[in-house]
This record gives sequence, structure tokens and C-alpha cells, in this order.
Amino acid sequence: MRSLLRTFLLAVVCRAADLELKTVDPVRAGMDRQLLARIPVRMKAFVDEGKAAGIVTLVARRGYFAAFGAVGYQDLESKTPMRTDSIFRIMSMTKPVTSVASMILMEEGRIALSDPVEKYLPEFHAQQVKGGAKPAHPITIFELLTHTSGISGPPPGDVAAKTLAEHVASLARAPLDFGPGTQWRYRTEGIDTLGRIIEVVSGMPFERFVAERLFSPLGMIDSSFFPPAAKASRIATVYTEEKGTLTLAKSRDTLYPSPGAGMLSTAADMARFYQMMLNKGAWNGRRILSPASVEAMTTVQSGEFNVGFAPGMGFGLGWGVIKEEKGTFRLCSIGSFGHGGAYRTYGWVDPAKDMIRIIMLQRTNGGGDTADEINAFLAMAGAANAVPRTASRSRL
Repeated sequence: MRSLLRTFLLAVVCRAADLELKTVDPVRAGMDRQLLARIPVRMKAFVDEGKAAGIVTLVARRGYFAAFGAVGYQDLESKTPMRTDSIFRIMSMTKPVTSVASMILMEEGRIALSDPVEKYLPEFHAQQVKGGAKPAHPITIFELLTHTSGISGPPPGDVAAKTLAEHVASLARAPLDFGPGTQWRYRTEGIDTLGRIIEVVSGMPFERFVAERLFSPLGMIDSSFFPPAAKASRIATVYTEEKGTLTLAKSRDTLYPSPGAGMLSTAADMARFYQMMLNKGAWNGRRILSPASVEAMTTVQSGEFNVGFAPGMGFGLGWGVIKEEKGTFRLCSIGSFGHGGAYRTYGWVDPAKDMIRIIMLQRTNGGGDTADEINAFLAMAGAANAVPRTASRSRL
């Protein structure tokens, strides 16, 4: 009887969560409605100034959407309006997803963070540092997660890879930029290598593992590495800025599913992923990760290395983490964690405020992680936090 009751209550909670996605409730989120209303006005100003074609912003707190809106255009040429369910190339926002996937395998006892990469990918056994020196120790999975591996790009002259296996094999043929563990240098190639390990250990294609173990249980229905044709009309166009004008940019798509930069997703889908992390690995009664893994991922693991692309940052396992006061300049708390993408998609989880902040646009150049749109949105959302934190609830 108790088991049946638990099953019934879980079903009710899940149905309620689905309904919450269709409404925005700043009161339940404990946020200031008037201050939140300023966000789309400011984002529209960026569009009018020609800095972005269109922007989607999402603020969630206490497991409820507090604000969720779209301004501008998904595509300038056709004047297709930006929508809250527009699909974005999220680029390096993919990295935390791949990192979580690797931690799932770690929790199952199938890999260890201290394992050398060559244990699963023997082609890395003979790798040397630039100049011909032998590294003091082989690259470990921990070093892939923390961007301290020394992995560089493919060697000059290598043809474009058609599969993830081919791509990572080419990385093994290139010398390391530095000895593993001796420096911090952000490299998509390290997370691509991690994704290939996931393929080898799981025995299934990387994109299938992520879909089965993350997208499906989290209800991330619009997330993929290769969207179906039926969703092509919802994919936002990528632009670059030239002499004050937005022009079409060629997106950096690959033939293989890039674990470091290949996902396409929506703001709402990413909110589900972030809420799982905010809930210490749980989602609607289902355990995705243990609280211990979430803590390890969102604790600074980068020591005293100078890391990140904004002041006051450290790096955990796949996540940027605010480690000191100067990192709170956008009203994110110390201990907040998140990640951005090359086309100005960005997401932050703030456990101290029980808050999620997501901004999505598609522009290739100018500003990076501290672009004007990102700075303005994060600060405005932080300022609208009206009520002290309460226990987190999984309502997204």
C-alpha cells in the first residue's frame, strides 16, 4: 500500500511539474514582478541596437519559472520571431552535460576519475609533450574534466573527422601543449576525449548514451546533437557583427556529435538540467546523480591556477564556479556554478539563492562570457530576488 501511495504521489508531482512549465509565477518563485519586467525591455534594446537578432531569457527560483520570455527575431532575413522554444546551438554549454554523463559511469563503478585516458583509449599511450619530452604521468579523466590535460587540437594536415572516434584518434597523434596537471587551459578537445571514453565504456554511441541517461529522464525533449528535420524551423540563425551590422555566420558544425560543443537545446530544456543539479542530482523523484557527485563537480578543483573567462572564477568538474567576492559582480553568489557557449548562450545555477538564470542568443563575436547582454541579464535577474531562500522544489 505504501509503495502504491508513493507511486501515485510521484505521478501527481510529475503532472504538476509539466503544468508548471506552461506558466510563469514570480510570486511562488519569491521574486519581484516589476523588476523582472525590466529584463525583456533591456534585452529588446540590445536587439534594437543591432547587438543581437533575438534573445531568450529564463529565470527560475524555488523550482518555479519566475520569468521566461523572447524578444527580437530567430531569423532576421525572414523576420521569424524569436520564441521561448527556439532551439539554439549551445556550443560549450554542452560540456557540463558530457561531464555529468561521465560521472554517471563513475558512480556505476565503470570508470574512476584517477584512471589514465590510455586505459580506455590506447592510442594516447605514446603521446609526448611539445618538444618531445615524456609527460610525468599519463592524462587522467580528472584532468579532462578540469581542463588541465594539456590536450591540443588535431595535428596540421589531418582531414576532417567523420566520427568521434576518428576525431579523438587525431588528438592522440598531436603533442600535448604541456604536461598533464601542470597548467589550466580551456580545451573543447579534452571534453571530446571524455565523450569518446563514454562511448567505449558504455558500448553505445555517445549521443545515444546522453539521450537515454539524461535527455529522456529529464524531459529534455528538444535537446539533441542532430535535430530531426521537423524541428529545423525552430533553430535560431547564427550571426556575426561586422561594422555595426549583423550578418550571417557559418556555424561550426561537425559530422560527429561533439561532446564539447555539439548540443542544440532550448532554454526550458537546460532549465531542467540545471534544476537537477540544484536539487543535488534529483529530478521529480528520480535520482540522476548522487549529492556527493554534484558537490564534487561544483567545488573548485583547479587549485591556484588562473582559470575561467570572468573575474573571481575557479573550475570544478566540468563547471565554472565562483570562488571569491569579485566573482559576484553580476549578483551571483559565491558557490554559483555554470557555463557559457561561444555563441553567447549562458546558464548559471545559484544554490544560495535557489535560482537558475539562462540567456540564449546566437552571435559569434565580441564580449564572450562578459558580453553586455549577459552581464545585464544576470545582474537584473539577481536584483529581482525579493524573498529569502526556502527549500528547493522540483517544479520545472
